[in-house]
Amino acid sequence: MVADYRRRFWISLGVSIPVLALSPVIQRALGIEALMGFPGDRYILFLLSSFVFFYGGLPFLKGIKEELGKRMPGMMTLVALAITTAYVYSSAVVFGLPGKFFFWELVTLIDVMLFGHWMEMKSIMGASRALEELARLMPSEAHRLEKDGKVKDVPVEELVAGNRILVKPGEKIPADGVVVDGESSVNESMLTGESKPVSKKQGDKVIGGAINGEGSLTVEVRKTGRESYLSQVIELVREAQESKSRTQDLANRAAMWLTITAVAGGSLTFLAWLLFTDKDLAFALERTVTVMVITCPHALGLAVPLVVAVSTAISAKNGLLIRNRGSFERARGIDAIIFDKTGTLTEGRFGVTDVLPLKKGVDREDVLGLAASVEAHSEHPIAKAIASAVEEKKPVKGFRAIPGKGAEGEVDGKRVMVVSPGYLREKKIKAADARVEELSSQGKT
Repeated sequence: MVADYRRRFWISLGVSIPVLALSPVIQRALGIEALMGFPGDRYILFLLSSFVFFYGGLPFLKGIKEELGKRMPGMMTLVALAITTAYVYSSAVVFGLPGKFFFWELVTLIDVMLFGHWMEMKSIMGASRALEELARLMPSEAHRLEKDGKVKDVPVEELVAGNRILVKPGEKIPADGVVVDGESSVNESMLTGESKPVSKKQGDKVIGGAINGEGSLTVEVRKTGRESYLSQVIELVREAQESKSRTQDLANRAAMWLTITAVAGGSLTFLAWLLFTDKDLAFALERTVTVMVITCPHALGLAVPLVVAVSTAISAKNGLLIRNRGSFERARGIDAIIFDKTGTLTEGRFGVTDVLPLKKGVDREDVLGLAASVEAHSEHPIAKAIASAVEEKKPVKGFRAIPGKGAEGEVDGKRVMVVSPGYLREKKIKAADARVEELSSQGKT
């Protein structure tokens, strides 16, 4: 659709330039009538304008058929009536009817309307790219576990509820399901907005499209296709894009009544000049066409859809999914907002802010250096943040990831473990400190 309007606009614009050059009104305005005019130029003008009318004006001629079929005359109806009236009248003038050409007005109106629709379709397509980006979150293949224990790579579309799949470290999860074996941390930020990886173990639910962390998981598929979480999010965005706000409905109704008013005004203009004055048919037609062209509500018809489409696209690109355009329109009346902290008010990137040795005599830099050396071998987002806090790291032997809980390795002959508070509680290791509680209260979690 975008390519079609773009092509029609540029081709019509190219043909419109000689139409403007050959139009008597333009020639007289520029004082070049004697230079540009030649015998038979009106027929060249007619042929060029006919091409623009039938090629460039085709979307509007089709549009009037659709609108009248729905009994909802609107912008397409008025544009089609205006260009058709201008074309028929000007063509009659070419072949003998007394009057003036309206060819330059005809091609200019078509060019302007094609450009407007091109921009509108371009914006709408930009908004729909949000759906494409969401759809790309899902991998194309999955490692399905067969009954004989073998692993078979199959298209995601072949997965059904009850299948068991293997998700390797760093891979995207192919479908919604439940973990039946393994432990890992899963990055669900693209789906839920939660920037911190979520620890997953046996019995926990996972979302298709999320990225697995450092451990392997065996997942039993529970939902596929349209029932999946990601598909529901995509459908939510699609419904939001297709919904109409109160302002858009109002604009559509206004365009309909403006169309009816314009047609009525044009008809009354024609009858008034023809029946109640001594002017001829050509004069009455000129005034009728002028009224039809001037009253075309193309700005009203394009303004609201264009603004809504662009605002939806910008919002989706920045992670804001609008469920209802009516609510979006009423957002101007909001006087209080509740924000999620992580990734919304903050950047959503991890970093080292404080180092608290719990044992006296231990140097802060030494603790950070040991932790950074081990974490440099991990792909976990928190591990990367710790590793980036130290430039020079020591060699590590026997590195091992502890899925969902941390990592360990040997540095300078010492066993170093970098683990979560949950791991400490699980092993009943006490590490209570008032300073830790104070930092947590400051949001440094």
